[in-house]
Amino acid sequence: MGAVLNPSPPLPASLAILNGFGISLGDSIIGLQALWAAQQLGHVQAPPVLFRRPGLRPMVDLVYPLAANFCSVQPLPAALEPSSLLAQGFARVIDMRDFAFDPAFRGTAMIDFFLRKLELAPETVPAALRRNLWLASHVRPVPPSFGAGYALVCPTSSMPMRDMPPVAHGRILRWLRARGLRVVTQGPPGASARAAPVVENMPELCGLVAGAACVISTDTAMVHLADAFSVPCLAFFTTHRPEWRVRDYPHCTPVYLRPEGLPEALEFVRRPEDEAATRAAWERLGADMAWLDPVLERFVP
Repeated sequence: MGAVLNPSPPLPASLAILNGFGISLGDSIIGLQALWAAQQLGHVQAPPVLFRRPGLRPMVDLVYPLAANFCSVQPLPAALEPSSLLAQGFARVIDMRDFAFDPAFRGTAMIDFFLRKLELAPETVPAALRRNLWLASHVRPVPPSFGAGYALVCPTSSMPMRDMPPVAHGRILRWLRARGLRVVTQGPPGASARAAPVVENMPELCGLVAGAACVISTDTAMVHLADAFSVPCLAFFTTHRPEWRVRDYPHCTPVYLRPEGLPEALEFVRRPEDEAATRAAWERLGADMAWLDPVLERFVP
C-alpha cells in the first residue's frame, strides 16, 4: 500500500495522461471511474487528454468514446516524452506507461492506484464514487433478443491462467439448469445453456450484463460491468486478492482460490507452470468441483 496522500488542490486544466488507462477493458473501466470521480469532486476541473496506444482490442477502444464528455483521446507515439508535452503547453503530465509493472499497482485496490495517480487521496472519495457509476450513466444498454432474467456465466478472461477449468464450467452450468434457471454462457454451452451472443459494441455488452439476474465470472471486466448495473455477481479470483478488485462492490460475492508457488498479483504468464498452478488451485478442494455446489447454493438468489 502506497503512502496516503493529503487532499491537494485541483490539477491544472491542461492535463495529459500517458497510457490512460491501460490496455485492458477492466483497467479502462476503473481508470475512467477514477477520473470521473475526480471531476465530480472538483479535483480535475477540465477534461484531460488521454494519450493511448492505438490498435488495441476493439472493445477496449470502444469504451473511451462513451467518456467523451469528460476526457479526449489522442494516439500515443512510441517516442513521446512528458517534456515534449510540457513544451506544447500542457501544465501537467501524468505518466502511466507500463503501470502493470509498477510496485504501487500490485497489491492494492486498482481504483486506489488510479486515484493516487490523479493525486487524490482514496479515503477522501465516497464509497459510491469508487464503484463504476460513470459507465451506468454514460451508456444505454441494448438487451439481448432472448430477454432478461438469465444467469450469465463468464468462464474465460483476457489471461488464460485466470480461466475457469472446463470441469468447473460444466458443473456450474448443470447446477444452474437443474434449479430451473435460464443459463447463458460465454463458454461452450453444451446441453445446459445458451451460447452468449457475439457483441460488437459496449451497449450490447452492457445489455448482456444488465439483463442478467446474476453473473458468475472469472473475467474481472465482466465483474466490473456487473457492479456498474448492480447485478449480483459471484467472482472467482486466483492471481489477485479479491479486495484489490471488488472491495467496493456491494453486490459481489468473491471466492479466492490462492495458487501455491505463485507470487501475488501476477499480471502475466511467465511459464506454463503458472497456468498449471492456477488450475491446481481450483482442483485442490476436489477435482470433480463438487465444492462449487454449496458456493452456488449460498449465492444464487
